[in-house]
Order: sequence, then structure tokens, then C-alpha cells
Amino acid sequence: MNADDFPTPDIDVDSVAPESLKDRIDAGEDVTLLDARMQSDYDEWRIGGETVTSFNVPYFEFLEDDIDDILERVPDDREVTVLCAKGGASEYVAGTLAEHGYDVNHLEDGMNGWASIYEAVEVERYDGAGTLLQYQRPSSGCLGYLLYNDGEAAIIDPLRAFTDRYLEDTADLGVDLQYALDTHIHADHISGVRDLDAEGVEGVIPEAAVDRGVTYAAEQSSTSPASQARQDADLTTAEDGDTFDVGDATIETVSTPGHTTGMTSYLVDGSLLATGDGLFIESVARPDLEEGDEGAPEAARMLYESLQERVLPLPDDTLVGGAHFSDAAEPAEDGTFTAPIGELVEEMDALTMDEDAFVELVLSDMPPRPANYEEIIATNLGQNAVDDEEAFTLELGPNNCAASRESLAGD
Repeated sequence: MNADDFPTPDIDVDSVAPESLKDRIDAGEDVTLLDARMQSDYDEWRIGGETVTSFNVPYFEFLEDDIDDILERVPDDREVTVLCAKGGASEYVAGTLAEHGYDVNHLEDGMNGWASIYEAVEVERYDGAGTLLQYQRPSSGCLGYLLYNDGEAAIIDPLRAFTDRYLEDTADLGVDLQYALDTHIHADHISGVRDLDAEGVEGVIPEAAVDRGVTYAAEQSSTSPASQARQDADLTTAEDGDTFDVGDATIETVSTPGHTTGMTSYLVDGSLLATGDGLFIESVARPDLEEGDEGAPEAARMLYESLQERVLPLPDDTLVGGAHFSDAAEPAEDGTFTAPIGELVEEMDALTMDEDAFVELVLSDMPPRPANYEEIIATNLGQNAVDDEEAFTLELGPNNCAASRESLAGD
């Protein structure tokens, strides 16, 4: 039986909205989750947290005639929330448990619903012109940045799945979304730059990324300030040093290759460096997603040079904001995953190593590559066309773009 084809249980079962579940976890409440997906899916990606107790019982086990052994694995002294991929199997499993007297509910829309959570948090330590928001997608750790000032706005590293959200948010703020900028060709999610460009926003990708096979870039790179008209459906390309004006604020392009050859950071009005996947607040980039294991050593040396020559020389109070966060990341007091460069240098061993030690460490500690990363890259290059539903499905799961989740940060 397909997990989407389960009958509605005979007993009423309450559903829990994904946002409500997250609020409970954020508030530090004890939460017990029965994940009814296949074990392989559970092992790859699940909901976690300090106060979350999670265990896996695949839905098909509840189809057995005798489920007494299964029931012994489910705690009966607390509320249990059942979840699956899309919400169908979990409702059936929760109904079965309810019929046996359990205090149970199920997660509305399952992990797909969890992946639809997208929050905007103000970066309070940002001291440039205007206001800077950090978008956070807890299911995958994806981060984006919205700067708005004097009636204008720019979004950095937008996600295709939330194209309408950016347009709605900027409309609610009463500002015109001028630019949508990508830091690089992403390997873990489908970029929203082209979709926003189709809505009249100026889409921007790094000039250095075009050689990877991008099919939609303009032949001429952007000039500073980057406001030239786009040619047909082509996007603007940004070179090192190009600037984008957003009201009184300026976003400066900073070339930082390493994670990819086209990896580019954006310095937001001298206050926050949006580093893409080059540097995170808990780790540095993995160097193997463009050229594989064979090209990783050279890419790691390129990353070292970028960090030492382009990132770390910035003032110590310059904030770093990556395109992702992992379970090892600790948010700042304002709830954003940002940190001053000086603080990262003190806490992250990799930033004070010599080049050979840095390369050895980065290459020795890389997690599994992101799920579907080759197809996602092809889609972001414009070589592969997928509809919205397929795009959303492709990017489900952890991002895995860092070299390490824990070992690069000091005690």
C-alpha cells in the first residue's frame, strides 16, 4: 500500500500544524515524535532538537494483524506526534494508536509541511543603512537575506519554493524588490533568482559561475553600479567589486572561490558579509561538490586563500551570515545565525591553521553529499527543467554543504 493511500481512521485524530510543532520545540517543550517513514529516510533526515525524543516505526508495520510488539515500543505516558512524508500514513498510524488508548496526534502534511516553514528574523546587530532580515528554513538549514531601505530591497540566495513569499513580504513592507542575487550555483536547493527575474526583479549571478555551463546569463557582466537593463531573459552577471545600490545602502560583490570556482560573497553596506557556502558560523565549506574528490584538494587551497585574503581581513565586527546552518550552529541572541568575524577567528580552529593543516582537515571531514545534488546543480545551471512540485521534492533533506558539522569549531 502506498503511504498516500491509507484510509481515514475510524477514530478522530487531531492534526498539528508544522508551525505549531516548531513553536513548541523552540519554547523548549518536551516533544515525542513517532516517525513513520522508511528507516532510510529517517536516518537521512528527521526533526531534532534538545527536547525532542524521536523514534522510527515504518508505517507498514502497523498493517500487521498483530501489532502488540509495536505498541510496546510506543510510550503511553505522554503525547505522541506521528509524522510521515506527506501526512497520509501518519493519520492512519495515529488513528490506530488512538484506538488502543494512546494520547496521539499527527503532523499536518508531514515532512513536506515541515519543509514549508520559512521564517524571517531581523539581524539586530546589522548597523548599515536600512533593515536586514535573515530568512530561515529549519528543515534544511537554508538561509537567505533581505535588505530593504528607502523604498527598495534586495534578496540574497532566494529559494524558488518561496518566490511568492518574497514578493508578498516586500509588498507588505511597501518596498520594491530590485535585485535577487545568488552567491553561487547551489547544490542543495533550487534557486529562486530566475523566477524572481521573470517577475520583474533583476536577477544576478556571479560572472565566475557562468563557465560551469549556465544557460541563462547575459554575455556582458554588470557594471558598477549594477543597474544595466537585462537582455531578453538573460540575468545580470556580477564581477568582483561590482556594487548594487538599495536605497542608501550598497551591496558589494566579493569573489571568494573555494566551495565552487564561482563562489561569491556580498558585503551588505559594510556590516554583514553574506558568504554563501564559503564560511558558516560553525564551519567552513566543503570543496568537493564541483569537481568531486579529484578536484577537492585544489579547491580547498582556493578556499583557504579566499578566507585569508578576502574574508578575515575585514573588520572584526563585520558579521558573517552563511547560506546555511547545521545542527551544530548556535543562533545569536537575536535568533539569527550570524556572528562577527573576530568571534569566529577565536572559536573556529580552521581559521587560524596554516594552509596544509587546513586542507588536510577539510578533506578528512566531509559528510555525505546532498541528496540529488547533481540534478539540483543541473537545474540551477538551466540545463534541467523541473516543475514546482519536482523542484520542492528534489531539495528535501539536509544541506550538507559544510566540510564538517562540528569538528572545525573550537570548544
